[in-house]
Amino acid sequence: MKYFNLLLIKLIFSTGCFAQAEIKKPNILLIVSDDQGLYDVSYYGTKDIKTPNIDFIGKMGIRLDNFYTNSPVCSPTRASIMTGLYPDRAGVPGVIRTNPSNSWGHLRTDVRILPVELKNLGYSTALIGKWHLGIVPPNLPNSRGFDYFHGWLGDMMDDYWSHLRHNINYMRLNEKTIKAEGHATDLFTKWSVSYIKSQLKSDKPFFLYLAYNAPHFPVQPPKIFLDRVLGREKKIDSTRAKLVAFIEHMDKGIGDVINALEETNQLDNTLIIFTSDNGGHNPSLANNGPYRDGKQSVYEGGLRVPTVISWKNRIKKNQITKRNLMSVDLFPTILEIAGSKKKYNLDGLSFTDELFFPNNLSDKERLMYFVRREGGDKYGGKTINALRKGKWKLLQNDPQGKYELYNLESDPFEENNLIDYETNIYNQLNRLLMKQIQASGKIRWQ
Repeated sequence: MKYFNLLLIKLIFSTGCFAQAEIKKPNILLIVSDDQGLYDVSYYGTKDIKTPNIDFIGKMGIRLDNFYTNSPVCSPTRASIMTGLYPDRAGVPGVIRTNPSNSWGHLRTDVRILPVELKNLGYSTALIGKWHLGIVPPNLPNSRGFDYFHGWLGDMMDDYWSHLRHNINYMRLNEKTIKAEGHATDLFTKWSVSYIKSQLKSDKPFFLYLAYNAPHFPVQPPKIFLDRVLGREKKIDSTRAKLVAFIEHMDKGIGDVINALEETNQLDNTLIIFTSDNGGHNPSLANNGPYRDGKQSVYEGGLRVPTVISWKNRIKKNQITKRNLMSVDLFPTILEIAGSKKKYNLDGLSFTDELFFPNNLSDKERLMYFVRREGGDKYGGKTINALRKGKWKLLQNDPQGKYELYNLESDPFEENNLIDYETNIYNQLNRLLMKQIQASGKIRWQ
């Protein structure tokens, strides 16, 4: 692989000394789970779940304890990851669906997305798993920069074994519809392992975006995993047991993928990122920790997600950062590590320095913006929004409801609405929120 000058990263050795080293351009493995609650990992001490492989990524690198998605639902967050833009600026303020009358986004075709930028930097690019950013041209994975696509075009699966949605098969190998035998999680794992092994023949670094559908409902773990949980957790609720087993099944797949990297001597030079697209689904008994609400909500439980990043011998082990970061930040961070020197007009900010020298920068002046557009009787095509600046968070969690204001420093669980007491703060944040809404109004999402 070619060498590059990424800051000439200063490596921290066990002696405490600093040294400069020119390092290889890394492979990049981006793993995104679907609807995984913040505390649905064992590294937070959650007693009823075991996720040793997700934990391993964090132990080998850094745990991001205040990582937010930019939307509490699937497509918008994925659009932010791919573009470095807030969901509505990327053209995807809501979920993209099969039925056009209930679809709330169209990924912009006038912006270059992450795989395109990485291809320009010499990467081979692959998507295995869930796309959910378009089911017709021009927004198909191979048309948007992925050399290789083996996975699922649509949103959720109605069944993890039959792989259908509304009786439509969205499973693809590049642009060819395929029938595949087995549980979708196992298929995505197997295909990822095969891809990693195939890259030994290439002189290019690779970018593999592995997007599991799990643990999105319907919660369908293989029986062996469910039996293991039921045998271990004697008092567990049956609904919760299924979700735990489902996540542990996915975690096993993540372990298989990491093992493939190790067996092919590629682990040492692979940046691994694990995150989720939004908070956990409460009816499935997801564990969002002490935070309020979950998926579909712009309260903290709908936006905070488990996130860990490693790069063996490059990112120091067992690091934790409390810095507030977002899905939209992954785009510039990945590209900077990959050696890009381009200037982008983005909403995301690179946190490369934080990976190598965690200092928990407060970013007090930085805005954090969250959005979801939806149909149905409750939303009627309108949006819910939230905006955070420093310790203050303004939100409207119901398009017909009132605004709420919280001091997350003293009230991280959003129990005390201060909208009637902090008028000046409300006015300041409301003006900033309106600017974001005006900016998004310039972008077509149909």
